[in-house]
Amino acid sequence: MSETILARLGDLPVETFLRDYWQRKSGFFPAALPGFVSPLAPEDLAGLALEEDIESRLVVHSPSAPWQLEHGPFTEQRFSRLPERDWTLLVQAVDHWVPEIHQLLQRFRFIPSWRLDDVMASYAPAGGSVGPHFDYYDVFLVQGAGCRRWQIGQHCDSTSPTLDGTALKILSQFEEKQSYLAKPGDILYIPPGVAHWGSAMDDECITYSIGFRAPSHADILSDLSQDLASRLTNDHRYRDTLLDPSLPAGQIPDSTIANLKNIILHQLDDESIGEWFGCYMTSPKYSGTEQPNDTLDALQQHRLQETNPLIEANRASRFSYRRGATRTRLYVDGQGHDCSEALAICLCQHNLWPWQTLLDTANDTADTELLYQLLSEQALVEADDLLLDDQ
Repeated sequence: MSETILARLGDLPVETFLRDYWQRKSGFFPAALPGFVSPLAPEDLAGLALEEDIESRLVVHSPSAPWQLEHGPFTEQRFSRLPERDWTLLVQAVDHWVPEIHQLLQRFRFIPSWRLDDVMASYAPAGGSVGPHFDYYDVFLVQGAGCRRWQIGQHCDSTSPTLDGTALKILSQFEEKQSYLAKPGDILYIPPGVAHWGSAMDDECITYSIGFRAPSHADILSDLSQDLASRLTNDHRYRDTLLDPSLPAGQIPDSTIANLKNIILHQLDDESIGEWFGCYMTSPKYSGTEQPNDTLDALQQHRLQETNPLIEANRASRFSYRRGATRTRLYVDGQGHDCSEALAICLCQHNLWPWQTLLDTANDTADTELLYQLLSEQALVEADDLLLDDQ
């Protein structure tokens, strides 16, 4: 599968999509991935759902028990007891484990990579569904195999009524606005807050959901405040401005509120926010690596130089960078590093390099030492040492 970033969604240029659709309205794009063949079969997804360190869920529906949720890992015995229809298996972050799915994710990098989250794969026999619902984030739904009927509904928010008797937030009211039949290679885009309801039309239905990171304002303020507080010492204390003895004893004057505001705003400079955001948006949700080595010894470094192996970004790792006022900061898996802009661009724009190419891009000794550090932390790995060997 090509890793070329999509320039069009069907007949629609990406530039037009971003202007007219992104976070504004849903869109259905038939044959946006012509000739697409699902890299996974139903039994592959079932196999992944048996694993302890892979997040998986089952949603089983019946009139008496609508959309009941179960969490994995599952057993072969559980799968053998499933009914013939009306259930869905969902496996999270399959891009971490399957090279072809990771390549599929790269095709959507016309959205900033730090916004990309992961790829969830779902399999359902006829009638399988997770019910009418809405998400707080954007999602591209790529049909991998079989057919799925999608119904697009109303705009929703946290006050929209939901069904009782299920752990899922299933909408109790659904107003169909559009309906589409998705076939392999078709893409459906759903912006945040738009209700949607997908139902498998046959026993081959596999759908890939490409989600995006969209932290709530509450999460942003909570995490940022903790980050800023961790950098302060006990010496940073509230101090009064000029006190007015004529004020009543219990009154909090406007000047005090202005003083507090200045204390807060003083911490909210661009560098502090930028450093926090780079680390926050690259923090991995799932651990996809073994315990990192402390460092690469001289023998390992010599072998790299002698063999010039292919190096790949670990599929569970996240990379981004930011140009600061005086330096470039590379963010990898929640950690910030100083490096040259050339190396940051190289590591963020590509996923596979000959080792010598990375060394040639390194601007100085600090860049080279950073490359060795990323190897020891397994954010960069030799191609043969990936989480799942290419077949």
